[in-house]
Amino acid sequence: MSGKLYVVGTPIGNLSDFSERGKEALEKADFIAAEDTRVTVKLLNHFGIKKEMVSYYEHNKRDKGEFIINRILKGESCALVSDAGMPAISDPGEELVRAAHEAGVTVESVPGPCALVTALAISGMPSGRFCFEGFLSVNKISRRKHLNELKDEKRTMIFYEAPHKLPATLKDMLAAFGDRRAALVRELTKIHETVFRTTLSGAAEYYEQNPPKGEFVLIIEGKQEEEEVCSLENAAELAKKLMNGGSSLSSAAKEAAEATGVKKSEIYKILLDSKKADDREK
Repeated sequence: MSGKLYVVGTPIGNLSDFSERGKEALEKADFIAAEDTRVTVKLLNHFGIKKEMVSYYEHNKRDKGEFIINRILKGESCALVSDAGMPAISDPGEELVRAAHEAGVTVESVPGPCALVTALAISGMPSGRFCFEGFLSVNKISRRKHLNELKDEKRTMIFYEAPHKLPATLKDMLAAFGDRRAALVRELTKIHETVFRTTLSGAAEYYEQNPPKGEFVLIIEGKQEEEEVCSLENAAELAKKLMNGGSSLSSAAKEAAEATGVKKSEIYKILLDSKKADDREK
């Protein structure tokens, strides 16, 4: 009988955010699959947990993934953790979870903090609809191609970024998206947690002068619908049609103003001038 794979969310900064259920999962598991054992051992030591760890990260995920799944199939349970936050979100743990499902292994969630939703929640940016784009490529051509594919995205966009790549990324975002509103969130749940609400041009200028520190979550405004501007002439034509339908001059001007956004007084003046011209011709 096979064991289980526990997908365990760990703190993204403040160790006090680790749940009781998360601690229990690590204590209950036969071994832990950790992105970086040097990081995870600090968490284990803080909570007095002693457990075997297996290193599982981007460059060994195929070999170690098979090794981990085989151990689980033989009856052991494994707790999957990342360095911070929920495993398998922009993280090599995604492939281990997929492999577990394909092998018929039970995968159990032990939810914990997640940087992308935490950052969005405190950013003050629109959160009704959003998309997560993870880390952008280090390669300049690939990064710019990725951003250009998103230039018409209307949802709020969320990215992860490392400090040494941030200045170049902001410049590329400004080139691809134009000058949109943005929130740059860093050091989540830590002493120096910061939400920098600005624009892409403001952020690019600031971090060109001030070297960024800490891991960032970038929250970028989606493309806004361009409002169609109605001309005064078109608004007056609408008002004339309303008058032909029986509306008074004042009512027609008011309704046309509400429908088009053009000032009632301007529409009213055109209607009045037109009426006077008609009266002179009679």
